Amino acid sequence: MTRYTVANTASVEGIGLHLGKQCRLTFKPAFSGDGIQLRRLDIQDAPPIRATVDQVTETERRTQLGSGDNTVHTVEHVLAAVAATGIDDVMIEMDGPEPPILDGSAAPFYEALSRAGLAAIDGQPEILTLSEPVRIIDGESVYEAFPASNLELDITIEFAHPLIGRQSTKICVNRESFEAELSSARTFGFTREVDWLRSRGLIRGASLENAIVLDDSGLVSGPLRWTDEFVRHKTMDCIGDLALTGARVRARIVALKPSHRGTVTLVRELMRSGMIQSENGRAEIGTSPEARRKTVYGIEDIMRVLPHRYPFLLVDRILEIEEGKRVVGIKNVTINEPFFQGHFPGHPIMPGVLIVEAMAQVGGMLLLGGLEDPDTKVVYFMSLDNVRFRKPVKPGDQIVFEVEIIQIRGKIAKTRGVARVDGEVVAEAEMAAMVRDK
Repeated sequence: MTRYTVANTASVEGIGLHLGKQCRLTFKPAFSGDGIQLRRLDIQDAPPIRATVDQVTETERRTQLGSGDNTVHTVEHVLAAVAATGIDDVMIEMDGPEPPILDGSAAPFYEALSRAGLAAIDGQPEILTLSEPVRIIDGESVYEAFPASNLELDITIEFAHPLIGRQSTKICVNRESFEAELSSARTFGFTREVDWLRSRGLIRGASLENAIVLDDSGLVSGPLRWTDEFVRHKTMDCIGDLALTGARVRARIVALKPSHRGTVTLVRELMRSGMIQSENGRAEIGTSPEARRKTVYGIEDIMRVLPHRYPFLLVDRILEIEEGKRVVGIKNVTINEPFFQGHFPGHPIMPGVLIVEAMAQVGGMLLLGGLEDPDTKVVYFMSLDNVRFRKPVKPGDQIVFEVEIIQIRGKIAKTRGVARVDGEVVAEAEMAAMVRDK
């Protein structure tokens, strides 16, 4: 197979959907092995951001990559066009924080890439394949992925609106099908959500020209391009988020009510379970840069490391571990948690002390996960400092914990943890702990 970059430069320009800032985006040729990278020209000496799942920092209503000030927002339409075109390596330069929304679809990016053309380069493309099915449940989103020789998507969405209802589409993704069936499908939103979204700093650049807008009874904006344009757009979003594997995905994916957060979670599981064929032709589990650096733990793995059990095991999955550095884990909060019986009846709020305990357990996975005999060790937490609670956590929330080591002296480690729900900080703390024999 042939590896590709763009043959020439091509640009698009316009306002961003969520941040509402002007941006000129330019596709440029890249070297073999560079992958898909995005660079902020408006930040002096900003390093490029590789479009891989380890760079994801936000998935509420869009996919955001990077960290600190060097972030790029709402990249899914751009990545969908790049992936569908079959491009493996490209530099995407932006003079703003968010790609232009243009008409709300991926078509302008696909057209720009078509103008730039493809150029064959050295090396073989990386291909992600599965040997067995993968299943992910993330809130209302349900995904199943099966071995296949191509990328096949079977997507179903459901909205309580007369123009949407339940819509499904099945498609084998290639350049021709993407251009004809998906690229022009536009993003959509509801007038009832406008005030809430803008209060969260989103859709500042939205208009009737760059999105399908619906009120409770019908369209506010112009006519639809297809009656099922909504599910086509969600399918296009999935292609963009799947590009975060850093490889060409070969799988049949069946998704019910997909979301950015759900698809990113699926990507992490695909990279843990799948096999990526590297440039030298060998197929190995976890051959991508992310898989070499990261480890994903399911609940069975967690229970082999942590001594906690019901009702005090408060971490459901570890998404990332960089040994000796940082860990990312999640806690799914449901109404079935026993503490909601008394905290508080009729107004369920997760106790702050248990949020910190869950954060500590995620940190314990970082301290114990790299040991050869974790079952003979236990982590004792020694102190808490600078504890802050920012927002209440309620049933239905998914807490994402990120804990990093800030100092290690002998058997004592100092860590800093942050807990987020939908990208917003709900709690933070500094913790000191000691690893001891049981």
